[in-house]
Amino acid sequence: QVQLVESGGGLVQAGGSLRLSCAASGSIFGFKMGWYRQAPGQQRELVAATTSGGTTTYADSVSGRFSISRDNVKNTVYLQMNNLKPEDTAVYYCNAKILRLTGQYEYWGQGTQVTVSS
Repeated sequence: QVQLVESGGGLVQAGGSLRLSCAASGSIFGFKMGWYRQAPGQQRELVAATTSGGTTTYADSVSGRFSISRDNVKNTVYLQMNNLKPEDTAVYYCNAKILRLTGQYEYWGQGTQVTVSS
């Protein structure tokens, strides 16, 4: 069982930067880690993800501006967000996935609010 806690959200002006952190209660070794976001009235979407092998993927809307990284020793995943735009405003959620013999397990944090003013 893994508990995830996000932090680092807040209010920032367009063009500014924020760094989100996701701290896990246990080891994230072997997990696929990701950041999702959900704006009011919209579906939750994948923003960025990183595999245990270090492969990263990004949504087209954030490519070149956001960067995901992980520290397996600190059991923490980060999302560096640069050149923020008002359309980035959303609640950002941390996600962890792992495949075990008993099946696939998925964990979510409670989210952190990011608001970008124009």
